Amino acid sequence: MELPQKLIKLYRHWRFHIHDSSRPHKVEDLRKYQSNKTIKEMVEFAHDRMSIWNKKNGGATVQYTTDPIFAQYRFCNIFRELDRQTIEFHTLLNPMREDFPRWILNMFYFRMVARTETIEKVGLLSFDSQKNREFLDAFLNSPRPRFGTPYVFPISTILKSKTPTRETFIAEYLPTIIKRVSREIESWDKKSVYDGLQKIIPIFGYNLSFLWTEVLIDVAYQYPQYIDLYKRFPVGPGSLPTMKRIEAETDPTILVQNLANLNMSAYLTFDNKPIILSAENWEGIGCEFRKYTNLEAGKGRRRLFKEKN
Repeated sequence: MELPQKLIKLYRHWRFHIHDSSRPHKVEDLRKYQSNKTIKEMVEFAHDRMSIWNKKNGGATVQYTTDPIFAQYRFCNIFRELDRQTIEFHTLLNPMREDFPRWILNMFYFRMVARTETIEKVGLLSFDSQKNREFLDAFLNSPRPRFGTPYVFPISTILKSKTPTRETFIAEYLPTIIKRVSREIESWDKKSVYDGLQKIIPIFGYNLSFLWTEVLIDVAYQYPQYIDLYKRFPVGPGSLPTMKRIEAETDPTILVQNLANLNMSAYLTFDNKPIILSAENWEGIGCEFRKYTNLEAGKGRRRLFKEKN
């Protein structure tokens, strides 16, 4: 399926994610992965999940799937760019894409809050201390719940700091440090997310690697000159068991890069050319595939699917 025009306009990375024969292969022999049973099952899983998305977005009126697990339970999209909240966040920040420091300041705040309703009520951050005092007042007086659940912020990380609450950390600390972080990122030339984290965390001052991974993915969607999602990529605990099934002896952050080098099509096209699964995509598929196989075995967390308006 060709990408919808609204998604082509919303993000700026698609032309870097189509097949590129000049993309260097970092491994000598990829054939062992092509015959791997787990990888074949993951590819089938991804195909089925994308088929559901294609039917929904193609206006199909028939049932989206006959698979009882897909029909009953929630799964993330194969592409994070298709997620409702990611679309909302990038849409809200679209007008400031040419102001990278302010864009990343607000994207980090968005990912911390993970609740669009709160963001729309409270407004955006700036580097003006007076405006941020007004922002904090609005934030503290906004209705609860203020925060969403997708990315739980470890409050223990900041309890002994000068900004010991999530609200004060966002309104008072982020504006003081993000300009330094943004200057570091603007010096990069298609750095991997894995290597980027090693540079950012010491500057940022708090070990929020998971949140920064999320934000660097967002950076790659809008500023692909800084981040290359086909390079080494952090693998979270949800995806790790799947990566160990594929090849236990290989560092999983390297394994997802190797899988990206397979140049496997991802069932979407841009300019009629197939979009290739990136290391980020493989990490996400590994997590969702683990959920599926757990449910298939009668275990795991049962997050029921509910159609959104």
